[in-house]
Amino acid sequence: MNILEFIIRSKALYTTWIYYKPDRLLFDVGEGISAALGNKIYSIEKIFISHSHVDHIAGLWGFINTRNNAMGSREKNLEIYYPKGSKNIEEYLNFIKGMNRYLRFKLITKEIEHGDNIPLKNNRFLRAFKTRHTPGEKSLGFQILERRKKLKSVYSNLSGEEIKKIISEIGKENVLEEYVKKIVTISGDSLPISPDIIEDSDTLIHECTFIKESDRKLRNHTSLNEIKKLLNSIHPKRVILYHISSRYNRLINKVKRDLTENFSDIEFHIVHPEEISII
Repeated sequence: MNILEFIIRSKALYTTWIYYKPDRLLFDVGEGISAALGNKIYSIEKIFISHSHVDHIAGLWGFINTRNNAMGSREKNLEIYYPKGSKNIEEYLNFIKGMNRYLRFKLITKEIEHGDNIPLKNNRFLRAFKTRHTPGEKSLGFQILERRKKLKSVYSNLSGEEIKKIISEIGKENVLEEYVKKIVTISGDSLPISPDIIEDSDTLIHECTFIKESDRKLRNHTSLNEIKKLLNSIHPKRVILYHISSRYNRLINKVKRDLTENFSDIEFHIVHPEEISII
């Protein structure tokens, strides 16, 4: 039985948002999100905005207004993180605050930049990284990471009984070492993310605006050919492609079959531009 992790709506130029249930996070806030998620908006604790383009922020005013006035748990704080130096987002947030002077919850807004870490729950944290989008546009991608422990390599060839004996003698803390596991990597709107950023990430959520290379006039989004090239150098367990232009509606199933055949060890999902995807 699959456990729900993501609810995603993404249609290039119109609306994009990603809800990640395990940590109650929202990535981008495109229009229509409040109607689509309904009461789920009350569970969201943190919002991360990748950049200031309208299709990624237009739903924020409605989100805050609905959370403040509809019947639900309205007292929970809401934290909004956005790229440092993004004047458009800053002005939009100030406008929203001015139009909602009597919020029932505390609205916290914070600028973040490349390399910043934001604590989550259960040994997890989020890290922002710089992406390349349109010239002059401050844009970020995001990773969810988790601090874990593993057996030190010096003990890796021992049997279970031998390891238990050593733990009883010197303590578990001297047998295990901490490492950081990349759980999810989200590209935002961008050119292909560097493989070293994605490396070892379980799930990659990457934009793929152009399925046909010939349709791309400006180099500010990712194409399917670039995704394939990227997947030749990294090996995530699961890939979710989103932000696809609606001109390719009839090609979605064909693209998924092609990717599955060429990268059989990866689980693929493609967010259809006309649908809400539950993954």
